[in-house]
Amino acid sequence: MTTYDVIVIGAGSVGVPLTKILAETGLKVLCIDQHPSPGQGDNKHAIGGIRATHSQKGKIWVALRSLEILRTWEEKYGEDIDWIEGGYLFVAYREEEERLLKETIKFQKKQGLNINWIDAEEVNELVPGITSEGLLGGTYSPEDGHANSLLINHAFYSQALINGAEFKFKEAVTDIIVTHGEVQSVRTTKNSYNAIFVINAAGAHAQYIANMAGIQVPVMSDMHEAGITEPVKRFFDPLVVDIRPQQNELFGNSKNYYFYQNKLGQIIFCITPDPPQYGLSTQETSQFLPQVSQRLVNLVPRLRNIKVRRTWRGRYPNTPDGMPIVGPVKGVEGYINVVGLGGQGLMLGPGLSEVVARFINDKMTERDQLIFEEFSLYRNFSSQELLK
Repeated sequence: MTTYDVIVIGAGSVGVPLTKILAETGLKVLCIDQHPSPGQGDNKHAIGGIRATHSQKGKIWVALRSLEILRTWEEKYGEDIDWIEGGYLFVAYREEEERLLKETIKFQKKQGLNINWIDAEEVNELVPGITSEGLLGGTYSPEDGHANSLLINHAFYSQALINGAEFKFKEAVTDIIVTHGEVQSVRTTKNSYNAIFVINAAGAHAQYIANMAGIQVPVMSDMHEAGITEPVKRFFDPLVVDIRPQQNELFGNSKNYYFYQNKLGQIIFCITPDPPQYGLSTQETSQFLPQVSQRLVNLVPRLRNIKVRRTWRGRYPNTPDGMPIVGPVKGVEGYINVVGLGGQGLMLGPGLSEVVARFINDKMTERDQLIFEEFSLYRNFSSQELLK
């Protein structure tokens, strides 16, 4: 039976960057996934937004590092991941959103985020044609951006292979063997592999994998839908977020929605249903498109005649407080969680991977310790991140 230093379960937005970064440190690493190739779970459903505009220290710190990795990727490795540093723009049309965003800015700046409040005129310059009636302004973080999720995953996968990492595809994990409180091996539908560390990076299947080691993690997937239009001439750069809730008796209520224009000129858009729709099915619904299109056209009327090419549905493996669960667990030495990232695997995965790699190599910094504390499985889950 082959022995590895680390086995990573899941070749998605977290598992592949983690495999690449661990392999760079000289460890013998195996990544296992049930799909035929990397990024074929929920990574391919991601719309590609990458931001550090969060309201929790750990997420801001980790996302800032992810942004640094991704914005310099092409320069360092010569691979184009469709990165556009267009920033994130949270718009405000009501006093409650204005108040929330302005209060959050104070905290975000303290954590090193480049973000400012801009007035309605500046918002209109960033998004020409945005509805001006009632527009109070918004927050703008110019160093945030967006990229292609599949290109990101493939880029990390290519570098992981160069660094000597191994991947096993079309293998589903069936058991994690724990003896005397210590991880021993991982069994799959095809083989068994010994390991010193086993990392659960299984996304929507995180609870299923954790149960194999006798561990409970409060991760449930809620479903979000997205769509993409035909390409049109570029007219705005930021990813726009409208956090107002909306009541819609015909097509269902929703919370925030967001959209951006990609490198090809297509508009990619997504919405958060209210209440959350839990499950694992990725079958799109008939209510999504009329629901989100109404909101998009009301905000940016010039979008009314653009043609939608397709829609899809993805899973957001969320925790009760909207923050990830990262780190070791009590009673099972060698097992590590990197789960519950919601729809934020792209923006947190690269940065978190470095933190976990330092933990495994016993090189954690003081900030890493604080991140682990904030993302601990044993925290109080009663709070809520404001901008999750």
